[in-house]
Amino acid sequence: MAKADYYQVLGLEKGASDDDIKKAYRKLAVKYHPDKNPGDKTAEEKFREATEAYEILKDPSKRGQYDKYGHAAFEAASGGGGYGGGYGGFGQSSSVREALV
Repeated sequence: MAKADYYQVLGLEKGASDDDIKKAYRKLAVKYHPDKNPGDKTAEEKFREATEAYEILKDPSKRGQYDKYGHAAFEAASGGGGYGGGYGGFGQSSSVREALV
C-alpha cells in the first residue's frame, strides 16, 4: 500500500513554513491522540501517520530529502537494497584498505 504524501497528511501545501507544519501536527495530534480516542483504530492510525509526517517535515535535512525524492529517500535506508547492504559491504572496504597498505 502506497503511503500518503506527508504534506497532505498534515493538510498543508509543499511550501509550508516550519510554524505551519508544527501547528498542523499539533492540531491533528490532539484530535487523534489515543488517550482521547481509546480503542479507535482509525484515530490511532491517523495519529501514527501524522506523527510520521511531522518527524520528517520538522527536520530541514529530512524535509529536503523528502521534497526531492519522496518516500523513496527513507525506504532504502530502512528496507532492503539500501546503501552498502548485503554480505559484500565490509569485504569491499577491507580490500581497498589492503590495497593501500
